Amino acid sequence: MAVRNYSDAHAEETFEEFTARYEKEFDNVQDVFELQRNLNNAFAYDLVPSPSVIVAALKAARRVNDFPTAVRIFEGVRAKVENEQQYSQYLDELKDVREELGVALLEDLYPELVLKK
Repeated sequence: MAVRNYSDAHAEETFEEFTARYEKEFDNVQDVFELQRNLNNAFAYDLVPSPSVIVAALKAARRVNDFPTAVRIFEGVRAKVENEQQYSQYLDELKDVREELGVALLEDLYPELVLKK
């Protein structure tokens, strides 16, 4: 799968290159603005970021002490996946890091607000 690189209209990057680029971007985040900018950019593509990118984003949110954005990362994943089964697979894969970092899910915090796809 090729991913369009918006910084260069003539080049395309693979999913692996996209993943490596965003893992590095999130590893270098130093403030909330950078975190949110990188999340907006990563989720703007027509794909769901890999679990390793989500882990890097969650760790960046923890590093800059931004709990609300950490919760919203999972909202972004839920919006990007095709179905609830894929969302459950992401949750299963990311369960350990979520527990380690103390990141709650919106559906756990406010079950009455969450609509099923």
